[in-house]
Parts: sequence; structure tokens; C-alpha cells
Amino acid sequence: MTQTPHVRIVDSADVSPEASIGAGSSIWHLAQVREGVRMGENCIVGRGAYIGTGVEMGDNCKVQNYALVYEPAKLADGVFIGPAVVLTNDTYPRAINADGTLKSAHDWEPVGVTIERGAAIGARATCVAPVTIGAWATVAAGAVVVKDVPPYALVAGVPARRLGWVGEAGVPLTAGEDDNTWVCPATGARYIETDGTLTKEIV
Repeated sequence: MTQTPHVRIVDSADVSPEASIGAGSSIWHLAQVREGVRMGENCIVGRGAYIGTGVEMGDNCKVQNYALVYEPAKLADGVFIGPAVVLTNDTYPRAINADGTLKSAHDWEPVGVTIERGAAIGARATCVAPVTIGAWATVAAGAVVVKDVPPYALVAGVPARRLGWVGEAGVPLTAGEDDNTWVCPATGARYIETDGTLTKEIV
């Protein structure tokens, strides 16, 4: 394992010697980090979490207890993965082939979930690959995501649907002075909606 100084890995964690762990990261009890994982700085992997082979994580990511991050998932900086979240990697899962033989790693093509900067996935949500969760989006607890989520979207339900917008502080946005303007009640930041997408107003 490529381990820089100031990394905390508890004795019961199973971390591959072929994983790269960034400075300031912590890997807690019974977590497993597989071969080829590239984890940035100041990440937290909670108790019992699984980080699959070759998964890429940016800086300042949090993967909470018992979450399952299957390869080839890609997490940008500042991504939050809640407790017991599942990021899948098989579009058509089967234990056996049509002829009854046990499927091997060569009998299917892994597909991944991509999560962009600052996005948050709530507890027990499932993201069914291949999907992309846009920057700063929030997936509500228990949601099942089966299609891409745009940046700043708040989605919930089974299947997940957009209920509104959230700002970079994670707080739902409130309507501004017209139908296309949204405001963060926590920071005062303003956002503009155009054709179903949201962008932060540059000041």
C-alpha cells in the first residue's frame, strides 16, 4: 500500500498493499479497501465500508459505515456517501450464465457510478450504474437513482425524481424574484435555472 505520513488505519481494517491512501485519511474498523484504489487526502472510510478494486476518490470524501462502493466508481472531491449506501456496477446481474455455469469476472462488463464534486448520497440510497450524480446534488435517504442527476438537484423516491434544488451548503433553495432565480437561505448565493439546469450566479 502506498501510504503517506499521517494516515490512520485501524488494525481490523483490510487495506490492500496495492492501494494508494492520501495524507490525513482515516480507515476505520472492518473496512475493506481493495487493490488499485486511489484515495485522496483527508478522506474518511467508516466501519464496515467496502471500496472496490480501482475505485477513485478525490480529496475530503466521506464514506460512512457499511457503504458499498463498487468498482469502477469515481468520486470527485468532497463527496459524501451516507451509511449503507450502495453504488452498483452490474447492469444485468446474474449469478449464472444462460447455460447454468457460474459467472466469472470475464462474463460481464462492470459499469460505474460517477459522483461529481460536493455531491451527497443519503443513507441507504442505491445508485444503479451507469449513472452520474452532478456536482453539489443531494440524493435523499432511501432513494433509488436509475438516471443521471443534474448538478444542484435534490432527488428522492423510487425511482428518484427531482423535488427541488440545493445550494453548495446543502440547504434547499428558495424561489427568487422570478421563476428562473433561486436563492440559498444559508449563504445568500443566487442560482439561475435554464432549461432544467442550474448554475451559480457569478458575482
